Amino acid sequence: MLGTSSWVSAQSFYKERISRDNILTLGIGPSFAYLDNGGQYRSFNFAIKPAISVALTKKMAQNIELRTTAGIQWISSGGNPSTAATDAWFFSNASYTAKGPAYFFDIMPSFYLIPFSNHMHRTKFNLYGGVGLGIMQVNTKQTKSFSPEETPISSNITTGYVPVRAGLSYRIGPYSDIAGEGTMLWTFSDNLDGNVGFNRFGDHLFQAQIVFRRYFVPRSQD
Repeated sequence: MLGTSSWVSAQSFYKERISRDNILTLGIGPSFAYLDNGGQYRSFNFAIKPAISVALTKKMAQNIELRTTAGIQWISSGGNPSTAATDAWFFSNASYTAKGPAYFFDIMPSFYLIPFSNHMHRTKFNLYGGVGLGIMQVNTKQTKSFSPEETPISSNITTGYVPVRAGLSYRIGPYSDIAGEGTMLWTFSDNLDGNVGFNRFGDHLFQAQIVFRRYFVPRSQD
């Protein structure tokens, strides 16, 4: 019995020596879109919508990982635009409202502040972040007035973007972390909302998510 117990302990010890360098990530949280008809951002008068993401990550070195992320963020116009703003939109034939999902997919390298060689050697807390490149498909329903009788028109646009992510992770077990993560999706378009040039910048998306991270070994290596 003692020999069996020792064998099991040795096997478990050996198994944990093999670093789990693959991570499944699930995230959910509030988000908003910086749009020309999105609202009054300085006074925090804009629509807050949910965002969901899933990611697969491969640890490449002690402080470097390669992450692929896919997800959806719902975007919406909002706020209380002034008469001067709506007059400008009317004369430029721009959209007053835009609502719908934005689907995104990106690849980015990410860097840890505190390096670790094995998943069992992770610190309790760690900071991580990175910059990458992605593609986004935005499908919205848009109107050229605030009239409830107007039939919205469909708009579909595909654009590239630069994702910028940073997070603070907390170890909750040998194979799991929970993290607070902030993301900016800096798009290459100013026409996600059917309204171009009214704000100083293009159309960009922002997210704040609670993220669950699970370290795993591919089935073929179990």
